Amino acid sequence: MIFDLDDTLLNRDKAVDKLFLIILEKCYENVKHSVEAEMLRKFKRYDNKGYGCSDKTKVLESFFDEFPPKYRLPHNDIQDFWNKHFPQCFSANQNTINIINAIKKQVKVAIITNGSIQRQKAKIINTQLNSCFDKIIISEEVGISKPDKRIFELALNKLNVQPEAALFVGDDLEKDIGGCQNANIKGIWFNPNRVKNDTEIKPYAEINSLDRLLSYLT
Repeated sequence: MIFDLDDTLLNRDKAVDKLFLIILEKCYENVKHSVEAEMLRKFKRYDNKGYGCSDKTKVLESFFDEFPPKYRLPHNDIQDFWNKHFPQCFSANQNTINIINAIKKQVKVAIITNGSIQRQKAKIINTQLNSCFDKIIISEEVGISKPDKRIFELALNKLNVQPEAALFVGDDLEKDIGGCQNANIKGIWFNPNRVKNDTEIKPYAEINSLDRLLSYLT
């Protein structure tokens, strides 16, 4: 069983909330509560446009342009700031770790994640997920990103399993489910917010909580 990382095993949205509070504390003073809510909304919008992109300088520069801070981070320091603080904003739910460990007793488990080596490795180590998985594949490290079917084929190769013997679990219909299906792997769509599927992609299954995965092990 192969997993996506952000928004599947880890709650990226909560981590973005925490990063925003760090930025607020370090760069701003006396922000009104009403303004803070609007700032967070805009910060999330800028972040999502760069989601999956390793350079986060543009995200914060755009945000600072719209909401001029008292202490603006120098352009050349933004990427290091993001790389240092963002991975520390993640936490792994103990229930998630318990589920992975239960699955691991029966089958091999792996992660395929898009993103930078530095940040993704830091997230995985900080949340202690590294001890749960047999293989971890990061797009920047292998030079291929989801939805490219080759990154899924690489995972199968490393795990030494056939596509029909694997399941992929992810939240992104196009990158995760469409991508794994191109490699003939069944895709389980993790959809905790019960978003409507408006795409042509038809997942093998849909779940809204990870503990449902235990029923797919035969």
